[in-house]
Amino acid sequence: MGKLRTIGRTQPGQLPRYFVPSTTPYQLALAVRFRVPEDLGRLKAAILYGREQLAVEDIPEQPLAPGEVRVRIEAALTCGTDLKVYRRGYHARMLIPPCVFGHELAGVVSEVHPKTSGWEIGARVVAANSAPCGECTWCRGNQEYLCSDLLFLNGAYAESIVIPKRLVEKNLHRLRPETPFHAAALTEPLACVVQGISDLKLVSGESVLVLGSGPIGLMAVALAKHAGCSVALAGRGEGRLALGQRLGASILVDMAGREDLEAAVREQVPDTRFDVVFEAVGKPSAWEASVRLVRRGGRVNFFGGCPSGTTVNLDTTLVHYSALTLFASFHHTPTMIRRALGLIEDGIIRADDFVDGEAPLSKLPELFRQLAGGNRAVKTRIRLRE
Repeated sequence: MGKLRTIGRTQPGQLPRYFVPSTTPYQLALAVRFRVPEDLGRLKAAILYGREQLAVEDIPEQPLAPGEVRVRIEAALTCGTDLKVYRRGYHARMLIPPCVFGHELAGVVSEVHPKTSGWEIGARVVAANSAPCGECTWCRGNQEYLCSDLLFLNGAYAESIVIPKRLVEKNLHRLRPETPFHAAALTEPLACVVQGISDLKLVSGESVLVLGSGPIGLMAVALAKHAGCSVALAGRGEGRLALGQRLGASILVDMAGREDLEAAVREQVPDTRFDVVFEAVGKPSAWEASVRLVRRGGRVNFFGGCPSGTTVNLDTTLVHYSALTLFASFHHTPTMIRRALGLIEDGIIRADDFVDGEAPLSKLPELFRQLAGGNRAVKTRIRLRE
């Protein structure tokens, strides 16, 4: 792959998108290397410093460049990817600490650069967390998620955020007047699931097994049911499984106290192999179980990303002579962002099914400690102003 650019990371000779004042040796070095304009306003934002090192600080606002807009964030949501980044201390594609943090947001345009066209102060918007270049081989082949110059945006856990020119042009969308901000903020994760479900080309009447009862797995249940499929869900958490049932899962496999996915599913539905398996756990054992639970000629989507460096053992005879089709969907495209927003605004995906907690920005470090310790909230809305 080519380069991946991230708003929030520093490159030699470039001013960071957000300078983080601190007394740590690293930040003092930045203070020497970069001159921060003194007339900037300030805002509160979450800063990720490394593994399980998260702080909320006052930082300078970034001045707008041509083509950019500033958005006052009205809703930001926690995300399983953010939790993984918090635990690991980095994300090879999306960010490099120290940096602003979070990527699911919606809000109101609060400032427009004079050379930015098509937007006005007061517009209610949702922004995706990336924008493809539109020019590389992958973009021309409608695989924008593999763009060789994919630009990522971070900084949702903040009072405001600057949307870069390319993202303004490709992945900033107006909201209907009645669309709640916390519902619109679901657009980005839902777009990833829409991508994964689209790759599978579900057919009404097919049987679908979803592995994992986190937000992604639950969204997959809702979309598979919407496609007319019969859905089974294997996961943990009484509340999450109950939600999965409300979203359309007719079979529930409770994995509480169990590790063997295949055995648990077989116990619940013996002699059944599914037309489609959507893996949303992100563990090698779940990937391996997926191919053993799908029927001959079936499809598997390894949606859950496993930790870097891990490997899986697949029965090549089973894969080959069962003529299995294996997918590994990643990220989303501008088309999927638009489609996801439509599903939300048409009421097919309801925010109240997924957003089941609320916390102020000042408590974000504590919240992530709780999430890392086993907090079972599906998604938590972060209040950016108290």
